[in-house]
Amino acid sequence: MNHQEQQLMVALIRNRCWAALATQGSEGPEASWAAYAPEPDFSGFLFHLSTLAAHTRNLLADPRAGLAISELEREGEDPQTLARVMIQGDVAVISRDSAAYLEATRCYQRQLPSSAPRFAFGDFLLFRLYPVTVRFIGGFARAYTLDSNGLRAAVQRGV
Repeated sequence: MNHQEQQLMVALIRNRCWAALATQGSEGPEASWAAYAPEPDFSGFLFHLSTLAAHTRNLLADPRAGLAISELEREGEDPQTLARVMIQGDVAVISRDSAAYLEATRCYQRQLPSSAPRFAFGDFLLFRLYPVTVRFIGGFARAYTLDSNGLRAAVQRGV
């Protein structure tokens, strides 16, 4: 993966906030949409989710999850040439009474300011997805697999 592709991957993750979230339901895999906020070094991806949502109940029962982020489609262009990244990992609830909760809340709200009122709702939980495997597709025939260290290294290189 060259420097330009690393830049594309990092920009894609940072510039989007809405992604497909894959969870394991009682009947099998389920996909939904969720807002996310990456932590500055990409060591975690934050989700603020209602316990009323099926994906939240799925995550509480099985912490394995996937996040799929894609460039926006462009009219007249082949969608298979779009850059996209799939992040697989494990999630954990961040306890409201922890110092980590306050820090994660600030990070999430900085990136998604309209979410602030929902933090007063009792049915919402703050989750952190810890990346394990990252699959980046930079376009047609440009695919790379990274681990969490490779993902953080791309960010640390100043891209």
